[in-house]
Amino acid sequence: MGVQTTVIFTDLHGSTAVFEALGNARATEIVTKITTWTAQQCVKHGGRVVKTLGDGVLAMFPDDQSAVDAVVDLQRLHSKNLMKTSLALRMPMRIGLASGEVEIVGGDCYGDAVNVAARLCDLCGPTQIWANAAALNKADETEGVAFRILGPINIRGRAEPCVVYQIEWREEDVSGLLTMQGELDPAYAMGEVDVLGREIELSWMGLVKRFKSFELPIQLGRVRSAEFVVNDPRVSRIHARLEWRNGSVMFVDASSYGSWIRFSGATGSDVLLRREECVLHGSGELALGGSFADASVPTVAFRVL
Repeated sequence: MGVQTTVIFTDLHGSTAVFEALGNARATEIVTKITTWTAQQCVKHGGRVVKTLGDGVLAMFPDDQSAVDAVVDLQRLHSKNLMKTSLALRMPMRIGLASGEVEIVGGDCYGDAVNVAARLCDLCGPTQIWANAAALNKADETEGVAFRILGPINIRGRAEPCVVYQIEWREEDVSGLLTMQGELDPAYAMGEVDVLGREIELSWMGLVKRFKSFELPIQLGRVRSAEFVVNDPRVSRIHARLEWRNGSVMFVDASSYGSWIRFSGATGSDVLLRREECVLHGSGELALGGSFADASVPTVAFRVL
């Protein structure tokens, strides 16, 4: 019989480089110390540690709030611990969080929530926490914590996209440390290290442009002043913006008639945005001012590189 639970996966980013720098014995000692500490923090917040996974931990929590509290504390405490570590040995943590029904077999757990949490952990960047919508249904934004929607993301093995949120966890004092310490890699502090990419390519009717993360935000629209011009009457003067937020390319619709997004390889329905936003990942198409059902609608292809 299935059990309703909230699952977290943690992972240490950069552990491979630490093993290369220190050798197996010393690196294993350091990684084991961190994973043991991570497991202890999960238990402290009422979680059950299912297993450790080399440089990560799989844990289950009885409710959404205890899981959110645990992952926020993990990131805050681990980030402070990083300040005491030399730059070459720093391993920022990334965490995936998902709620759903799982099966417990021989002390291990299986199910969609486990797969989603693992995949979100893989996709998010160092110092980030990504959660599916179900994991936040019964959780509150406490002081210094905010839930920011990233939009639908395709999860390998699932037919339907998963609506994903990023849990913002940095307190003012922690943010100051992350941006002011000279030894910390600025890419981590600015959230620029992310598997979703740091450059986006747009193409329409022979026009091809690439924009790096530091060049964002840019505007898509009918006016000549837009960085990417789509001259079609169905396209608003300023139809949408592309923004760089915490390691992700965000598509922000600002149009009169809406935008549709289709991700390559997705088997689910297209994403419709009307004055809403969605994270772009991989490749796909943007239909501006009309749905993909209209073959004549202006369609911009995108690739996140």
